[in-house]
Amino acid sequence: MIYVLILAGLLILGMPIAISLLAVGILYLLLTGQIDLIIAAQRVVTGLDSFALLAIPFFMMAGNLMNRTGITDKIFNLARVCVGHIPGGLGHVNVLASMIFAGMSGSAVADAAGLGAIEIKAMTEDGYDMEFSAAITAASSTIGPVIPPSISFIVYGLAAGVSIGGLFVAGLLPGILMGISLMIMVFIISKKKKYPVYPRATLRDLLKAFKEALPALMAPILIVGGILTGIFTATEAGVFGCLYALLLGLYNKELKIKELPQILLDTALTAGNTLFIIAITGFFGWILTMEQVPLHLAEWMTAIAPKPGLFLLLLNLVLLLLGCFMASQPVIIMCTPIILPTALMMGISPIHLGVIMVLNLMIGLITPPVGVCLYAVSDVSGLPIMKLAKAVAPFYLPLLIALLIITYFPDLVLFLPRLFGYA
Repeated sequence: MIYVLILAGLLILGMPIAISLLAVGILYLLLTGQIDLIIAAQRVVTGLDSFALLAIPFFMMAGNLMNRTGITDKIFNLARVCVGHIPGGLGHVNVLASMIFAGMSGSAVADAAGLGAIEIKAMTEDGYDMEFSAAITAASSTIGPVIPPSISFIVYGLAAGVSIGGLFVAGLLPGILMGISLMIMVFIISKKKKYPVYPRATLRDLLKAFKEALPALMAPILIVGGILTGIFTATEAGVFGCLYALLLGLYNKELKIKELPQILLDTALTAGNTLFIIAITGFFGWILTMEQVPLHLAEWMTAIAPKPGLFLLLLNLVLLLLGCFMASQPVIIMCTPIILPTALMMGISPIHLGVIMVLNLMIGLITPPVGVCLYAVSDVSGLPIMKLAKAVAPFYLPLLIALLIITYFPDLVLFLPRLFGYA
C-alpha cells in the first residue's frame, strides 16, 4: 500500500507517469533488496523487444504525413457533401470525418490536432458556437483508436497475446456505433439550438468530392485489407501506410522533401515518449507479477463480482476511473495481465475484452484531469480546458451508451472476427 501512496503522490505533484512508475519500482527493489538493479534495467529493455512494437512509430508517422499532405481537407469535404444537409450539418461532418480519418492514423490525438483545426474553423465560420464545435471535435476523436488501424489495439494485442488483425476487425462495428451515437446527440442539440445546415449536395458534387478523396479512402482499405488477407503483418502495414502517404503527398505536390526532417523529428518525439512508457510499464508490471498482485486482485474481483455481467460492470467502472488519470497505453499494459486470466475463466473472449478496455480508455482521453485530447483541442481552439470539459459533458452519454451495448452484446464485437476466422 505504501508504494501505491508514493505513486499517487508523485502523480499529484505532476511527475510524468513513466518516471513515477520507474521511481517507485527502483524504490521497491532497493528496500526489498531481492533483485539486482542490473536485472531491472534488463527488464526495461526487454519491454521493447518486440517486432510488433515497430508498428507504433510507423502508424504515427503515417498520421503525421497525412496531416501535412492536405488529405484531411479532402476527407472533411467528402464528409460535408455526404451528411452536411442533415440537421446538425457540420457536427455530423465532424463525426464522419473522424471516422474516415480513424482508418488511416490509429491515433485520437492525431485526429484532434489534425482534423480539429479544419473542423473548428469551418463550424465557427458557419455560425456554430465555439464550445459546441470544440466539444464534438474532442468527442469524435475518441473513435480514432477503435476503428482500425489502432495503436491501442497493437499494445493490447502484444500484452494479451491476441491477434492484432482480429482486434482490428473487431473494432470496426463498435467504432461505427460510437459515430452513430454521437451523431444522434449532435442532431438533438442542433435541433434545439437551430444550427445551420448545408443544402443537399448534388450527385455531381458527391462524385467530385469522392474522386478527390478516393486516394485517401484507399489507405484504410489497403492497410486493413492487407492484414486480413495475410499480405503483410500489422508492423508491415504501418510501413506501407507511411510509404503510401509519402508517395501520395509527393504526387499531389502537397508535401515538400524539405518538410520530411521535421515530420521525422515530430514522429520520433511522440513515438519515443510512447515507447518509453511501454518499457517502464513492462518493468513495473513485472514487479506486480512477482508480488502476485494479479492473482490477489483477480481473487478480489471474483469475490465481488462472481458473474460475468457484474465483472464487466466493475471492470468498466475501474477502467473509466483509471482513464481519468492515466494515458491509455500504460493502463493497457499494466491491467491486461491482471484482468485477462479472470476474464478467460469467466468465458469472456480476449478480443471482446480488448475492445472494452480500449473504448473505456478512449473516453478517458476527453475526461479531466489527464484527458490528452482535451488539451489538444483546447490548444487548437483556444478554449480554456474547464470550459471545454463542461462543453464535452453531454457527449459522455452517447459514448457510455455505446460502451454498455458493446459490453453486453459481445456478438457485435465478435461477428467480424468470427467471419474472418480470428475468433
